[in-house]
Amino acid sequence: MSEPRKILVTSALPYANGSIHLGHMLEYIQTDMWVRFQKHRGNQCIYVCADDAHGSAIMLRAEKEGITPEQLIANVQAEHSADFADFLVDFDNFHSTHAEENRELSSQIYLKLRDAGHIATRSITQYFDPEKKMFLADRFIKGTCPKCGTEDQYGDNCEKCGATYAPTDLKDPKSAISGATPVLKDSQHFFFKLPDFQQMLQTWTRSGTLQDAVANKIAEWLDAGLQQWDISRDAPYFGFEIPDEPGKYFYVWLDAPIGYMASFKNLCNRTPELDFDAFWGKDSTAELYHFIGKDIVNFHALFWPAMLEGAGYRKPTGINVHGYLTVNGQKMSKSRGTFIKARTYLDHLSPEYLRYYYAAKLGRGVDDLDLNLEDFVQKVNSDLVGKVVNIASRCAGFINKGNAGVMVDTNAAPELTDAFLAAAPGIADAYEARDFARAMREIMGLADRANAWIADKAPWSLNKQEGKQDEVQAICATGVNLFRQLVIFLKPVLPLLAADAEAFLNVAPLTWNDHATLLANHQLNEFKPLMTRIDPVKVQAMTDASKEDLTASQTDTGAAAPAGNGELAKDPLSPEIEFDTFAAVDLRVALIVKAEHVEGADKLLRLTLDIGDETRNVFSGIKSAYPDPSKLDGRLTMMIANLKPRKMKFGISEGMVMAAGPGGEEIYLLSPDSGAKPGQRIK
Repeated sequence: MSEPRKILVTSALPYANGSIHLGHMLEYIQTDMWVRFQKHRGNQCIYVCADDAHGSAIMLRAEKEGITPEQLIANVQAEHSADFADFLVDFDNFHSTHAEENRELSSQIYLKLRDAGHIATRSITQYFDPEKKMFLADRFIKGTCPKCGTEDQYGDNCEKCGATYAPTDLKDPKSAISGATPVLKDSQHFFFKLPDFQQMLQTWTRSGTLQDAVANKIAEWLDAGLQQWDISRDAPYFGFEIPDEPGKYFYVWLDAPIGYMASFKNLCNRTPELDFDAFWGKDSTAELYHFIGKDIVNFHALFWPAMLEGAGYRKPTGINVHGYLTVNGQKMSKSRGTFIKARTYLDHLSPEYLRYYYAAKLGRGVDDLDLNLEDFVQKVNSDLVGKVVNIASRCAGFINKGNAGVMVDTNAAPELTDAFLAAAPGIADAYEARDFARAMREIMGLADRANAWIADKAPWSLNKQEGKQDEVQAICATGVNLFRQLVIFLKPVLPLLAADAEAFLNVAPLTWNDHATLLANHQLNEFKPLMTRIDPVKVQAMTDASKEDLTASQTDTGAAAPAGNGELAKDPLSPEIEFDTFAAVDLRVALIVKAEHVEGADKLLRLTLDIGDETRNVFSGIKSAYPDPSKLDGRLTMMIANLKPRKMKFGISEGMVMAAGPGGEEIYLLSPDSGAKPGQRIK
């Protein structure tokens, strides 16, 4: 038997400036399942993480709340820790980047890089807020886009035309913090000479440490040539001061990944048998894995290994990258109630439902994962309750009543138990490869076979026949053993279910190797329901609790919103806008080629619109006024043609038609005068 592996695992550090949501939880659940599997197999696997606690955003939020940054990050860490614990994410240590271990390691690594000639200095020109007395990052500057003239755009890109530019290119720049007009000011900055590590990175990123898709993306950056990386920020800044450089601070992304090392160092300081250098030293034989999202690949696959190399530490064994989370096929939305915080979910549903659903959808690639709430309910209820738990609930009662809860020493289905045994290596390989979806498919395939066998044997019918009691006991003992095997395979995903099953089975905590044995002449405890079905009402309550109020229900969908309703008509006029803002609206005459109901939508009609040189698809919230949509066919109306398309549950809405009225049946599509033609612009 091979020696246990020594493995250190991290997840990306959550930023200490907000709550954890279900998109974040995808990563931590994925990592936790892999770590639990390694421990289940008998390997030494240590899982560390920390709150990412530095940066201007945290400093400014603390100031706004009237507390110190230290108070803010302590409050957020308590919230994060509770959310992770209740989602059964079992860190060996959850620390903070604002810790002495991180200060020491960040300074040490910087000094090693500096002394080895990997740090450069030069003066750069940046915008400076004269009121706040601070240099402004791009996201803290707003102004008019130099390309299209749209106002209130951020300092690095325009949300309307998509142009990218330098903050100094903005017209009429303003500080997003104070509103003051920023001034240009020079400052000395410190740069990590990333190009020094070009050759090493080209080799390392193609050594199997990255998924192929990620390695290909990194290759694009490497082929384009690496640039020096600015690692300093000027005071005021919440972070660590750079050694020998008063008033200069490490940029948050320098000390954040070092936070992995610091969290492990903190654990070592409290655990004498752990040796820091055995995991992080240049000659370490331990394995080191990072689990991250695809949005931070450049930091982890370029900057981080180069820093480690330059400072004399080992590099990661692997970086495991996942995609984003969508809900019901769309980006998470506060208005639809699909931007769901971890705590809001936990207020309504068991964490194991989501853990299983994520496992059933997670492959080893970087594709996005969709949490379809209807499929979520169906799959959990079908697989976990209808298949796995169903086996135990079918068999336990007969053993309890017919043999005082003792499983007989008989295997009534040797071919089936052999098939379960033979499946174990493949399931283990899927777990190891992080292909959780394949593991779940194989496990549920086994559950299907077990249920089919029990249904064929029908112990509930045999139990009514004279002289069949021994056969009933043999069938049910085998059924419970098959259930036990499934629990062993599912334990990394469903630790609570496993613990409850262990209590029912009257066994010590199960390990992976236990799948090779069967229980015989074994006393069971009383069976209690192990898992209940998801009630769709609770899912709806969760989304309702996640919604933000909207002024009008359609404003989030890109569909038509009536100009007024009974209450809004009493409101004063909206704030005045500049003429240029209004002139940017492209109003066109549109011919309604076809109007039709939208299946599953209470308020929407689907309109196919001819605007001269193209046809558009628009969803409009006017169903209550036009119950027979065919009456709109062939009619001219007016639409906003340059409204950004919106992806909806029912499709993409490519504009907005104009309507007025108090609401309900009194909604009136606006129409141009006779003689207008489709596509004409309305001046």
